[in-house]
Amino acid sequence: MSEEELKRRVDAYVDEVWEDLVEDIRSLVKIRSVEDKSQAAPGMPWGPGSHEALARGLEIASRLGLEAHDCEGYIGYADLPGVSEKQIATIAHTDVVPEGLGWTVDPFDVTRREGYLMGRGVLDDKGPFVLSLYAAHFFQRQVAATGRRLPYTLRCIVGSEEETNMEDLDYYLAHQPMPAFAFTPDADFPLICGEKGVYHGRFISADVFGTSAESRIIEMDGGTVANAIPGLASALVRAKLEELPACEGLELTEGPDDTVCITAHGRGGHASLPEGTKNAIGMLVDYLLAQGLCSPAEREFLQLQHALCALGHDGRALGIACADERFGPLTVIGGTVRSVDGRLVQTCDSRYPSAIDDAQITRALEELAAAHGARFEVDGVKRPFYIDPETPEIRCLLATYDEYTGRSSQAFVIGGGTYARKFERACAFGPHEPAEEVPSWVGFEHGADEAVSEESLRRALKIYIVSIARLMEIDY
Repeated sequence: MSEEELKRRVDAYVDEVWEDLVEDIRSLVKIRSVEDKSQAAPGMPWGPGSHEALARGLEIASRLGLEAHDCEGYIGYADLPGVSEKQIATIAHTDVVPEGLGWTVDPFDVTRREGYLMGRGVLDDKGPFVLSLYAAHFFQRQVAATGRRLPYTLRCIVGSEEETNMEDLDYYLAHQPMPAFAFTPDADFPLICGEKGVYHGRFISADVFGTSAESRIIEMDGGTVANAIPGLASALVRAKLEELPACEGLELTEGPDDTVCITAHGRGGHASLPEGTKNAIGMLVDYLLAQGLCSPAEREFLQLQHALCALGHDGRALGIACADERFGPLTVIGGTVRSVDGRLVQTCDSRYPSAIDDAQITRALEELAAAHGARFEVDGVKRPFYIDPETPEIRCLLATYDEYTGRSSQAFVIGGGTYARKFERACAFGPHEPAEEVPSWVGFEHGADEAVSEESLRRALKIYIVSIARLMEIDY
């Protein structure tokens, strides 16, 4: 088949299947597939919501003519067998972060608005996952019609725990062969060839909050997950409402027994993309400090939170600022705060370049914690990942993207962490178009009103199909 004929068939295919594809996205978005290990059971290690979405994803794959497999509930995959058992793979995920607050539409349904799909997971990553299945379905129909198999097996891996620890992929790689090449449609176009390290930890205050006679802060709560900038945070404090001044972005309401609930409304977003966000915990902490709504011991921890959540995201206030030529600058954010047994627990998320390592970050944050009468614990580390952009697969994908967009693109690195870092030979490839101009009501991934344009998804599907056809021509 000539290139021109392939592209004509791809155009016709996308037009034909689009409404079915959107309905399959909707069927997945309707499932609140947030990890809940407290409800884990045999065959559903990440909880019932995550398992339901995994099962639904495999059901769609089977309906589209692929050979679907559930790997004991940890993860799944669907194959279009090729002449060779070597695999070209896609990997996307059906789990999502919690919905959080601030939505203007139902987060667990797909709302179509002015050419956009809105709902939790339409961009990260249920929408792109469905694209990967329909890309494989294009080839399945071709094989069924001609009887000629693809040179390599095409495998669509169905992730189920990407948003937390990626232990689903650890399980998969312990039981399945490594693909010859894989890409994940869980990031930005044009192509991501490297990912910063991902560092998670938590600061734990002294046992003083809400317990001593001079304590002013009864409890504090903010954020939904550690890897997102919180758009909402609140504190219950001992104070009189009439004595507290109003402040932009903060809502003050009277509580029982001379208490006030203070709620900060910020602008949330993904921890790897902190530009343009406003950390609600930082807003709340700054108000508490400015109004003296803390004891001396509480002030120490609030000042630590101020450095983390209110003084930018370059790590300078924490003593870990750095950058390198390949990955750019380090970023760090405060994700969640909770009152736990009289202590405040404040999480942090850093995306770091190769100019620093996790041991150096740990030492700096332990010293910072000690200086404020607190302690620090490491929750998890994923080290930086990089693939040479001159490899044939990367050149192939970039060339296909450029043909469909009329651009001249370069691979780049990100602060986010995708499945690509777990493979020997892989990258992250769309479908989000970061340069796309979008209406003001379009929300980020991990934030309220998450949305993606249908036009960009349709084009991404075409890019994926043609890219896979070309990857099949590379000698592995």
